[in-house]
Amino acid sequence: MSINATLFVQAIVFLILVLFTMKFVWPPIAKALDERAQKIADGLAAADRAKSELTAVNQRVEKELAQTRNETASRIADADRRAQAIIEEAKARATEEGNKILAAARADAEQQTIQAREALREQVATLAVKGAEQILRKEVNAGVHADLLNRLKTEL
Repeated sequence: MSINATLFVQAIVFLILVLFTMKFVWPPIAKALDERAQKIADGLAAADRAKSELTAVNQRVEKELAQTRNETASRIADADRRAQAIIEEAKARATEEGNKILAAARADAEQQTIQAREALREQVATLAVKGAEQILRKEVNAGVHADLLNRLKTEL
């Protein structure tokens, strides 16, 4: 065979090989490449969606955290105000109770002073009667002179 015939046969074999490859080998490879490209595109799209969802979730979480911080600060402020009110109320009650105790103590002291004065008047009246008895050297009847003794008590 000559070089031309060999070259011609090789060209035909090459052409058959190219046609066979294009008909049976290339479509599955192209299909696999297309599927892989589609999977990669889907994965990138999913990653983009996840990234945007993550951003949205982060924003929502920041909003909720800010709201929670505000609510917490508000509750703390309310608790502080309530505590101050309770403290002021307790101080007022303590002052009122102290004033009541002080008034009761003053009234008790006044009552004791009055009782002490009455007892002292009784003793002075008794001493006056005894003194008058000794001066007069005779016994003075307390029952008879009760009116006189009462006037003496009130004067003392």
